[in-house]
Amino acid sequence: MEICSTKSRWNFQGKEEAKKASACTIRSYLNTLNESINKNDTRIVIPLSHGDPSGFPNFRTTKLSEDALVDALQSGKYNGYSQKSAILSATRSIAEYLSRDYPYELSPNDVHVTAGAKQAIDVLITALAVPGANILLPRPGYPAYEALATFNGLEMRHYDLLPEQDWEVDINGLEALADDRTVAMVVINPGNPCGNVYKREHLKKIAEAARKLGMLVISDEAYGHLVFGRNPFVPMGVFGEIAPILTIGSISKRWMVPGWRFGWIVICDLNGILQKHGVVESVKNYLNISVVPPTLTLGAIPRILVETPEDFYSNTINLLRKAADICYAGLREIPCFTPYKPQGSMFLMAKLNMSLLEGINNDKEFCTRLAREESVVVLPGEALGLKSWVRVTFAVEISALEDGLGRIKAFCFRNDKQQ
Repeated sequence: MEICSTKSRWNFQGKEEAKKASACTIRSYLNTLNESINKNDTRIVIPLSHGDPSGFPNFRTTKLSEDALVDALQSGKYNGYSQKSAILSATRSIAEYLSRDYPYELSPNDVHVTAGAKQAIDVLITALAVPGANILLPRPGYPAYEALATFNGLEMRHYDLLPEQDWEVDINGLEALADDRTVAMVVINPGNPCGNVYKREHLKKIAEAARKLGMLVISDEAYGHLVFGRNPFVPMGVFGEIAPILTIGSISKRWMVPGWRFGWIVICDLNGILQKHGVVESVKNYLNISVVPPTLTLGAIPRILVETPEDFYSNTINLLRKAADICYAGLREIPCFTPYKPQGSMFLMAKLNMSLLEGINNDKEFCTRLAREESVVVLPGEALGLKSWVRVTFAVEISALEDGLGRIKAFCFRNDKQQ
């Protein structure tokens, strides 16, 4: 019996936008780099490429957080679909937690829970992707925004961050990009990939520019409070009276639990502009057809936010500060690198001087060969919109960081044209 004729006509095909979107992701780049690693190299692979320090003992989350999750499990209350009472308890605790840093009180109604910050990005990009609209994204930036904008057919325009000015937003350039179809701009603070922390005055200028241009601000604060430089962390939502702000946050980074998949979107809009223009309804509607956070994490959140001891936060900051200093100093010793000192998050950006390297033509080739020859993985700047740069994470065990920096140094000197 003939199962399938070669003349059969099928009415379906894969979505081309999915292929394009996937190519934008950090995961896509890391898959390629990890495949390049020499399987015969007996040394441990040093992952200086992505911000997940949870696998290192020095960055383990608090026992309080673990106990809260275990208690939620053993209570038997969180094995099913999420209940309204659990969601309300979580949103109330998030509103209270965030309001400590705001000049006004957030309401639980301002908070919407998500399965991590990545889903929050998905929700906002999808909700804003109306026909003909465009969005302003930072360069360099976090590629998830490019991937989701590509998948949803939302036009992207990239504004520059200025490395010589602590990666501040080029506001003049930003304003030149916008038009009457610009719906939003994305601000990432503390910065991924740059490790910058914006001053209050600069954030206010961004809010004023957004008001002038008639757009909202998506403030990605996934690394909120992870600061160790001279600038304190200031949430963009403090300027919610100047321009409407949609804030993204999560427990992934501050509590070192990205696998727990819990985040939030917060409406910071004292003038009700987002409600008036249907954005809040659009966000709610998309959340209604999307997944919710794991109910176990939902049940643990109130305790995690309220009871986490302050020394856990301070110890994390001290670890990050020490690791950032070691990473910055180590890269400065390598002639082909010009690193920029981070003030927060888990990353720094370093510029590559290709003219000093023999037979290496671009940052992707640099990272591929480094992975193959030294089993060290760093992220090429190409993935972030900035060629001839690399992003390095320092949120690893100090011994692993020092080992990785030593291997990078050996690789660069081995391929130095002047050697």
